[in-house]
Amino acid sequence: MDFYRPVTDYKLTGKVLIVPIVSVANVAQLTVDLITATFGLQRVGVFDPKYHVPVAGAREDGTPGITMPLELFGSNSSNIAVIQQRSPVLALFKQDFTDTLLEFIRTSCVSAVIFLAGVDTSNRTDTQMLTPTTYIRPTSLPDVTSTPLSPLADLPIPPYLTPRDDSRGIPFIPGGGLTRRILSSLPNSWQIPTVCFLQYVMEGDNRYDAQMLASVTAKVVNCNVVDWKQPTTWGHGLFGTPHDSTLYG
Repeated sequence: MDFYRPVTDYKLTGKVLIVPIVSVANVAQLTVDLITATFGLQRVGVFDPKYHVPVAGAREDGTPGITMPLELFGSNSSNIAVIQQRSPVLALFKQDFTDTLLEFIRTSCVSAVIFLAGVDTSNRTDTQMLTPTTYIRPTSLPDVTSTPLSPLADLPIPPYLTPRDDSRGIPFIPGGGLTRRILSSLPNSWQIPTVCFLQYVMEGDNRYDAQMLASVTAKVVNCNVVDWKQPTTWGHGLFGTPHDSTLYG
């Protein structure tokens, strides 16, 4: 199959595309869950699952069909669209997936792209402890002034740096999954306004971390959210079903 297959009449042209990257605590996926539920985004397309660890399951709220590893959600009434990734990329296909994803984004005529990922909080330096959220923008990319990402300049969020950062490339991101690979693969000819938000997290109950990351993302795309709506599946699927107490006597 083609990399992307639409399931309804929907165009990405002019949308801000939000892309989570499988990383520590799955905070990026939780963030996209919040955005999807809050803005009422619906599944509008699916992607070729061959790059991912196989996974399938029921859809939200008993909607007919099955959930696949990589899906696109959007709404004609919203200026944002999100990709939801529920399964990591197989090691053999890491670069193939990266190149294919970036080509899809490049040819989709989106107005901007926001990558989301987690970074291991136990690896923070003293200066990195001043904020839970940070960002990366490859220096080779065009400035975001007068683009859909221009509100980034008004947010009190510092750029992500490491002690070994020499400004010649994307720094190491502990627990960041494919984040560094994806950002490093952006060509010098890339013209789409791009930023990657990173949230410092540890494995555990990361719902509040996801809400913070979602709030930052919403502010950048000029969406005012007073109260984030959690998907109903979080109530019974986020940490699994309760243990049967009869098992322990």
